[in-house]
Amino acid sequence: MSAELILETISITKNFFGDKSTGVNNITIFIPKGKITAIVGESGSGKTTLLKLLSGNIKPDSGDVFFHSQALPLRSNGLTAQHAAITMVSQDNRDMDMGASIWENVCAGLPTGDINYQVQKTTQALNLLGIYGLKEQAFGKLSGGEKQRVTIAKALINRPEVLMLDEPFNQVDANYRDDLQHDIRQIVKEWGVTVILVSHDPAELLSMADELIVIKEGEIVEQGSPEKLYHSPKLLYTAKILVNCSELTAAQAAVCGIKSKRGTVVIYAEHIAIGGIGTKKWTVKQVLFKGFYEELVIERDEVSLRVINYNRAKYKPGSKLGIKIEKYYEFGKWLS
Repeated sequence: MSAELILETISITKNFFGDKSTGVNNITIFIPKGKITAIVGESGSGKTTLLKLLSGNIKPDSGDVFFHSQALPLRSNGLTAQHAAITMVSQDNRDMDMGASIWENVCAGLPTGDINYQVQKTTQALNLLGIYGLKEQAFGKLSGGEKQRVTIAKALINRPEVLMLDEPFNQVDANYRDDLQHDIRQIVKEWGVTVILVSHDPAELLSMADELIVIKEGEIVEQGSPEKLYHSPKLLYTAKILVNCSELTAAQAAVCGIKSKRGTVVIYAEHIAIGGIGTKKWTVKQVLFKGFYEELVIERDEVSLRVINYNRAKYKPGSKLGIKIEKYYEFGKWLS
């Protein structure tokens, strides 16, 4: 198994100001080579701290980080070949020169003695991210999506083994995001680069990652493929992070015809069918346009649900409808 791994942590802990509720605690993870691993969790859960530990940017209070089964030294103690093989792209563009051109920014880290080498490597990196035609433009005048492509091109120019991305699509519009996600997957496939990314957006994670690591209050609580965690979450925390779902108490679930054995019930919008058998007891409160479908917010006896509706414009606020719950999840304490 170890031959397939590229990064490992053994019981690493990093807290700030002596507060155990900050940073990460006693984390052991194994990052597979040539895959996309996403770290997900609510704000302040320790995602970025874990990423910085994996890159050697900060030192753990205890525990160890290994790269190719060798201890990863701290970058502040001197850069090594191990550090050169691991590059990080942050969301603040702090390593970029706003007034310089794309070409100048991307080639800045290359040796200056061989012009032909510079041209070859920079051209390759720009073509890889589809931005060669913008090479003369000033970095500071680019859109958020274009800037992110440039920073990734710069990070990839020396063919690192690991590319780390901290909220890579935070300032990128939806259309540009889809294209960039596709390009990153192609780079992983063609170059064998290992990608580790931190994100709070489930749309990014479910469509892009091979493996998800769910972190809560500095500890890993679930790990697995996006499909597994989406369809079979063990924790309410995981379900709420990955899905825009309806969370109900057992009493509220009873209004939906569910006899719950546990204290909390979660229903995904896609698991509610409109037009179930029985009277139309649910009232449409809102109709949210989502493009090729709508999301209906429906209510009955002060219980609110979200339902996906592909038959757009059929229902207006105030309309009555019946529903059928096809699947639900139970979490929390067991009821007597």
